[in-house]
Amino acid sequence: MKFLDQAKIYIKSGNGGPGCLSFRREKYIEFGGPNGGNGGRGGDVIFEAVNTLNTLIDFRYQQHYKAQNGKHGMGDNRTGAGGDDCIIKVPVGTQILDEENDTVLADLTEDGERMIFLKGGDGGFGNAHYKSSTNQAPRKTTPGWSGQEMTIWLRLKLIADAGLVGLPNAGKSTFLSAVSNAKPKIADYPFTTLHPNLGVVKAGEYDFVIADIPGLIEGAHEGHGLGTRFLGHVERTSVILHLVDCTQDDIVGAYKTIRTEMEKYDEHLGRKNEIIAINKIDALGEELAEDQRKTLEDAIGKPVMAMSAAAHMGTKDVLYELGKVIYREKYGEGEDEEGFEP
Repeated sequence: MKFLDQAKIYIKSGNGGPGCLSFRREKYIEFGGPNGGNGGRGGDVIFEAVNTLNTLIDFRYQQHYKAQNGKHGMGDNRTGAGGDDCIIKVPVGTQILDEENDTVLADLTEDGERMIFLKGGDGGFGNAHYKSSTNQAPRKTTPGWSGQEMTIWLRLKLIADAGLVGLPNAGKSTFLSAVSNAKPKIADYPFTTLHPNLGVVKAGEYDFVIADIPGLIEGAHEGHGLGTRFLGHVERTSVILHLVDCTQDDIVGAYKTIRTEMEKYDEHLGRKNEIIAINKIDALGEELAEDQRKTLEDAIGKPVMAMSAAAHMGTKDVLYELGKVIYREKYGEGEDEEGFEP
């Protein structure tokens, strides 16, 4: 299934039904009064978050969603039936934005969460509504009130425990395929990954979800290389795994480029828990790889791990470190972490 994380749709709630103009007409009742019923209420537009969906691809094939109009009122004081609601199911983690795609109107982050986004129009009044002691045969009715309509954007931000970041070709997809059953496209050229991928991994007795996003480039926070869309997918994670290709000449510059983009995109994202690891150590050999690891560690003043996703070297240690951070975030600092001992 193709991954789609952004879609533009048109939605409209139902119009209210018109009121009825009717009078009581029965044998032996000479002056039957008004008995026109009110119109039914239009249906609402409701969004519902479900965990059985993980992409917005369905909205590429259907862009218009309308709730049903209310039915008209009828004689004998019968109110028209209300229109059926339009229930739009979206993946957990979906945001609803205005037509300009810059203001978040709603954020659905829980499975089963529902919200009435557009209310249907009220039904119109029948002539029975207007009867009074001074107006015993009113011929006045009102049409139903119009429903609401608008064009909106849906934007999906993946709900994952850990996010993979790094420059293009840092080995993120290779790592995800090595530690999970996910099968992302892997090739030796930049921007092989064009859509985020999710993988479920196991560390000790605990499972968690890792999101692999396409590689970031300088200027990503301004949207270069679709960076703003990709960075959004790691906003909700507990920890970030920052992979650096140790075969490149300037590993410090590579690390700082990604950190700068994250901090400029969102200060909160820049303060997230981060585990740093150099990748592809099998291509350099043990001594040279250790030199690169030490160079990066000394330059940034943070611990740096070493691994090779392709050769399955050190990946288990990285997973356990990720698991420990996720466990602490979910269950508190004082909880036992025995489940994450290698």
